[in-house]
Amino acid sequence: MFFCEVGGGGRQKDYEKLAIFGGVRGRRGAELKVLSAVETKVPGYYDKIKDDVISRDKGKDDTGTWGTDTMTFQDDELSYALGKQGGTRKKLERSSGAIVQYVGHNALFSGTRSQRKKAREYMKWLFEQLEGPMYVEGWEERDDCTVVEVPADCIGYVTGARRAALGGIEEDWGVLMFFMNRRSERGRAEELIICGPQRARRGAELKVMSSVETKSPGTFTRGVREKTSSEKGFDTDRMIFKDDELSYALGKEGSTRKKLEGAAGAILQYVGHVAFIAGTLKQRKRAKEYVSWLLAQRRGSVTITNVSSRDDSTEMHIPENCKGWVTGNRGSELRRMETETGTYMFMALDERGEERLIIFCHDAGSKSAPKGRMAAERLVNEMIQEKLRDDGGRGGGGRDSRSPSRGRRDSRDRR
Repeated sequence: MFFCEVGGGGRQKDYEKLAIFGGVRGRRGAELKVLSAVETKVPGYYDKIKDDVISRDKGKDDTGTWGTDTMTFQDDELSYALGKQGGTRKKLERSSGAIVQYVGHNALFSGTRSQRKKAREYMKWLFEQLEGPMYVEGWEERDDCTVVEVPADCIGYVTGARRAALGGIEEDWGVLMFFMNRRSERGRAEELIICGPQRARRGAELKVMSSVETKSPGTFTRGVREKTSSEKGFDTDRMIFKDDELSYALGKEGSTRKKLEGAAGAILQYVGHVAFIAGTLKQRKRAKEYVSWLLAQRRGSVTITNVSSRDDSTEMHIPENCKGWVTGNRGSELRRMETETGTYMFMALDERGEERLIIFCHDAGSKSAPKGRMAAERLVNEMIQEKLRDDGGRGGGGRDSRSPSRGRRDSRDRR
């Protein structure tokens, strides 16, 4: 984006033209954001150019249905539709997939026909809640809704003070959630509807199930068995933990679970003693391996072979005099680097019984990215070089981990 002159003549005194370059969606999002700021400063400006704005780029996307719909708010409705720090607008945008922006008292929804329809419906449902209990008829036939039954005695716990817990889940997963019931129905449970893309809905659903299970054990896990799906696309597997395994696989404040989830690229959530693993077949398999290796480390050294055939790992041979420095006290340095880079790292034996560090992550990263395996490798190399400098280069013949012959072997090198 930059200001420019279009055609002949000099710049106008009362306005300048702003050129926005990029794809249809990117340009539209930027344009509406600029218009929102201009309208705040110069009320009424949008009305002068409204027709041009709404018709711009119509049908110019891959689906041929790109367009813009509008909705007008009253004064008291605008703040509700906006939400605290724009939170409501943002969750409508993420859950529907449309660009949602407010220009003055006008809501503009830009996207494909399906995205715009969802955004308008979600907005309508939000306002219907102000009038009392509401119910989404026909939600079973929709491909953007999931419903969870929440026991009445767990509703307050799931919702949180001033809706903080529910709002946190919405923000984390980019979904829209609310309790719904028919005016005549008030039973022992209420239905919580979750709106958004499939993966986001499943993540939010499992988080709610985890919260309910904490408050009311057995609600979702009674009689549940382990499950492994052969579905290549999106599905959910289950693993059952023993009592002493759960706390170890969870970690302090859920840190270990989050680490494994991020590195595997799957959704990993613990509902009671059951681990629900959602994602594609590759993601689910990867997450289950990571969990299994984590639990195996409690019993001693782990042997992992054929790492070179994987596409999610990088091997690093650490000089003997640097191992304690790189791992840190009780693995503290590895945990720090894992957190910074979104990876899963540990020392493991190869088929010859030799120990090396393996960095696991679905994201290979890049030379400059702060996340991924390459970022973790850089941090490890920095620690090794620091230790070797402190030791004055001594180390009993230990090789630099960047040595191409022994120092590093990325699972991508075979491809």
